[in-house]
Amino acid sequence: MTYPRAGRRRTDPVRLSVARQLGGAIDGAWWPRADRITNELPTLVAALTPLLGDIESINVNWPPLQRPPDFNWAGWEHKRQHVMTLSGAQVHVNLLVIPYATHTALAVMVLRRAAELPVDSCDQGKPAFLTAGLILQAARQQLAAAVTE
Repeated sequence: MTYPRAGRRRTDPVRLSVARQLGGAIDGAWWPRADRITNELPTLVAALTPLLGDIESINVNWPPLQRPPDFNWAGWEHKRQHVMTLSGAQVHVNLLVIPYATHTALAVMVLRRAAELPVDSCDQGKPAFLTAGLILQAARQQLAAAVTE
């Protein structure tokens, strides 16, 4: 039997997607593994630093105590979608934050669609594909409305 070395922790890769072209209302998505996203921010920043350079600021579009919408149930449409903006020296990225408890099929589809990654044609009629599109549309509309206010 083998035992892991003391002090070594298993690290899970960050669940993140980013579009090749930045500058859209939503440039990608992040699917944290737990409710407390602050625990995973260092890993997210480390993953984005090669793309953005040193991260200079992180902004969110929700108040501290507001819970994210639950994409697994109806009603998410009427809640603020959580978008995080990470800014580097010359470029920034807007990431839709996928609630950690989102069903895997839907979360993966939001990750793919947010980054404009290809989706097999056989999957494009599935509920996860359609719901992911609606989630992104709602997030884009909310961001556009916030800019005009």
